[in-house]
Amino acid sequence: MKTKLAPSILSADFSRLGEQVREVINAGAEWLHVDVMDGHFVPNITIGPLVVKALKPIAREHNVLLDVHLMIEYPDRYIDAFARAGADIITVQVEACVHLHRTVQAIRDAGARPGVALNPATPLVTVSEILPYIDLLLVMSVNPGFGGQRYIPTSTRKIAQARRMIDACGQAIELEVDGGIKVHNAREVANAGATVLVAGSAIFNRERSVTENIAAFHQALGQE
Repeated sequence: MKTKLAPSILSADFSRLGEQVREVINAGAEWLHVDVMDGHFVPNITIGPLVVKALKPIAREHNVLLDVHLMIEYPDRYIDAFARAGADIITVQVEACVHLHRTVQAIRDAGARPGVALNPATPLVTVSEILPYIDLLLVMSVNPGFGGQRYIPTSTRKIAQARRMIDACGQAIELEVDGGIKVHNAREVANAGATVLVAGSAIFNRERSVTENIAAFHQALGQE
């Protein structure tokens, strides 16, 4: 199974966001990952529906998915706004949702595919009941809030456990991993069972071009 790359625009140069987004798409990215933070659930504030709306024409032109991760309190209040803006996938944090089934159904009713994320210290048992109702499970391999953090080594075991849970569920659920994903550990994470890798600073940096960085990921994953 091919492992998809979802470059996180959190690490992009916002002064030329459209240019960099087109560059990652042309280099082979199939998803665009949008990190939404509110300064409450996580200690950072990032972007809102207007940025998603601005990316929508580019994504539609190239048939790329807009993968929106809501790291916010009270996510139910903003589901419709992000769906209208163009989010194809809306992922909420299990820790932020009191009535998770209701939230997941609200995402589907809004026309988006529902995903659920969990923080590094949150056990997988917290998502066992929701698995049959979602299209994506996101395992955070750093504590969310800032880009450029180091991958938590025990995440690999958790990813493998999540893979077994999904396989036992018998449904086509994407297993996404976000946090500290670099060229040197991409194969490890993919081998553990991830189908989507989110990478930010490893793709958007000054060391090499976006195209070169994505090519390095494809090489590491054996997808040249």
